[in-house]
Amino acid sequence: MIRKIIHIDEEKCNGCGLCASACHEGAIDMVGGKAKLMREHFCDGFGDCLPSCPTGAISFEEREAPAYDEAAVRKAQEDRKTGSMKQVQPGGGCPGSRMMEFEKSGKERAPVSAGQPVSRLAQWPCQIRLLPTEAPFFAGAKLLIAADCTAYAYAGMHEDFMRGKVTIIGCPKLDAVDYSEKLTEIIRNNDIRSVTIVRMEVPCCGGLQRAAENALRNSGKFIPWQVVTISRDGRILD
Repeated sequence: MIRKIIHIDEEKCNGCGLCASACHEGAIDMVGGKAKLMREHFCDGFGDCLPSCPTGAISFEEREAPAYDEAAVRKAQEDRKTGSMKQVQPGGGCPGSRMMEFEKSGKERAPVSAGQPVSRLAQWPCQIRLLPTEAPFFAGAKLLIAADCTAYAYAGMHEDFMRGKVTIIGCPKLDAVDYSEKLTEIIRNNDIRSVTIVRMEVPCCGGLQRAAENALRNSGKFIPWQVVTISRDGRILD
């Protein structure tokens, strides 16, 4: 049938992922650092994604396309809620996953006084699965790839590791995904200056370290990197 549907200009797309976050139906995926309309029958033609695009890469067109399948959209939304979708959309349509970069200059210089710790998180989102593969905050970044549990086990995480870095976190055991491809795209597509991997001593954290090491290797770049292991009682082991 001929109907109104969105069109994404890949040359204008900067890979920010905001359109995928804005699309409540889950019609858009980030593929190779670009937004793509992957499920035409999920697109209702209302264009919630249009105002989210900072580069004007999204427009309407009328063309042959499958009819909008509301039942399929509802099922996919329920699947996302229960975590049964294998391909999780960046942001999952959740406003809380919208990309933000925090003011760094004053934040990095801010002193820590007794009883008043300072957050060193430089951007949002920070979960690997929710991050776009290209974003302004990656430009010239020192990248911290940290296992979720490290922030709870190690008391000085913000000051000793997060300060001055872009922090991205994940858990290969709970997410049950291989982060290698996503991390490769982030390192390959951005000017990353260094990579620090902070993991727990438990064996399952080895998956995060391997993914980061594979990403560094597959990116084709030579970037300084290090691995720091935290014990379960909060000590730095190496």
